[in-house]
Amino acid sequence: MAKTPRVRKGQLKVDLTREEFVARFGGNFCDPCFDDAREHIAALAEIAWRNYSDSRKSPRRARAGRGFADPGYQLPVEWLETRRRIHAAERQRRRTRGCRLLLVNGSARNDKTCPGEISKTHRLLEIARRELESQRGIALDVLDLSRLTAEYGRVIYPCKGCVSTAMPLCHWPCSCYPNHSLAQVKDWMADIYPMWAAADGILIVTPVYWYQAPSVLKLMIDRLVCADGGNPDPTTTSLKDPAKAKALELKGWHYPRHLAGRVFAVIVHGDAAGAEGLRRNLHDWLTDMHLISAGQDAMLDRYVGYFEPYATSHEALDGDRAVQEEVRNVARVFADAARRAKRGELSRPQLEDPRPK
Repeated sequence: MAKTPRVRKGQLKVDLTREEFVARFGGNFCDPCFDDAREHIAALAEIAWRNYSDSRKSPRRARAGRGFADPGYQLPVEWLETRRRIHAAERQRRRTRGCRLLLVNGSARNDKTCPGEISKTHRLLEIARRELESQRGIALDVLDLSRLTAEYGRVIYPCKGCVSTAMPLCHWPCSCYPNHSLAQVKDWMADIYPMWAAADGILIVTPVYWYQAPSVLKLMIDRLVCADGGNPDPTTTSLKDPAKAKALELKGWHYPRHLAGRVFAVIVHGDAAGAEGLRRNLHDWLTDMHLISAGQDAMLDRYVGYFEPYATSHEALDGDRAVQEEVRNVARVFADAARRAKRGELSRPQLEDPRPK
């Protein structure tokens, strides 16, 4: 086997001076309400500066334990907890006879913040939810990604692209966050990974923004890359050692699909253009992860209020009884496919992949 490729270095400088760091830290407290606490804020800024300078990404660690290549390796406690929750969700999924379905609202719009009005996506998802609630043996979870824009402290951080260094450097679940030295904490994906793991099926309802997925949905999509080939054992790469990850991949990586076998359905709506393309993109992404399509009737793209004023778009949805019934049909087909998959009557063909990646 050829020697491990060298790790390339030399991108842009990102280190802050102390003055720059303190200014950014203080920017979180510009409201005059904090004026009486300036001394305390300055003391916290000094601690944060030291942690930043020392690159204290994961200050709390614990022994990896059984099931890891290096049981004595110290792993971040947050990562170990997320892994525990994923495994618990998967065990519960296997034990439960009924179907648990995850409904994802991919819109950034929420009436509790700047738009001042609910999204049509929310209304379409509610139509699907009510239909699914009428089905026997169905349990539902709802993941509303508009919480990223409307809720204090709710955040999904962007994918850092570890896969492109080497697949084993991308861990399942993601170990890039939290990064305490950079104040990249409270990452919502730590809750979202177990939700996907617990689900027998996933229904994504989303608008199209400028021919693409809304940024809140794309953040989640990118961070789910670790579910498609990600390394479940960070001790094999000493967490983030790129040379070790390259060597491990070149030995022959097996690209495990951690969410394979779950059923999916997609509903995309727009008002002028792009819905068809996003529906295809989402279908291909989920299929690539070895999820199972609920069928052609569960893949819907429609225009609501086509080229009509935005101001009357909810009225357009009120009057579009056909699209409302199409959404119910997607829910019906989705529920049926999830049940069949749970019974082992619907699965992907067991083929050897000549191009694993």
